[in-house]
Amino acid sequence: MANQQNQNQNQHKQQNQQQTNQNQQQDHQVAQSIKNTAGSAFETMHNALEATENIAMSAVDGTINAVSKMTGQNKNQQNQKRNKQ
Repeated sequence: MANQQNQNQNQHKQQNQQQTNQNQQQDHQVAQSIKNTAGSAFETMHNALEATENIAMSAVDGTINAVSKMTGQNKNQQNQKRNKQ
């Protein structure tokens, strides 16, 4: 009788250990999934920031070009006026 009880207890302990192992594995998989999702989200944000930076720098370059053209045209007009005098 005592032997049967010991076997039952051991079997119960084994089942508990198996359940614990399964729970730990599932927890690890959930954590890994969260980590992967966060990594993807950060990568998306990083790419969006780079795209925004590229757009902003293109706007700055365009402004510089426009100012340079205007400044160059003004200088040419001033030089032409001086040359006519």
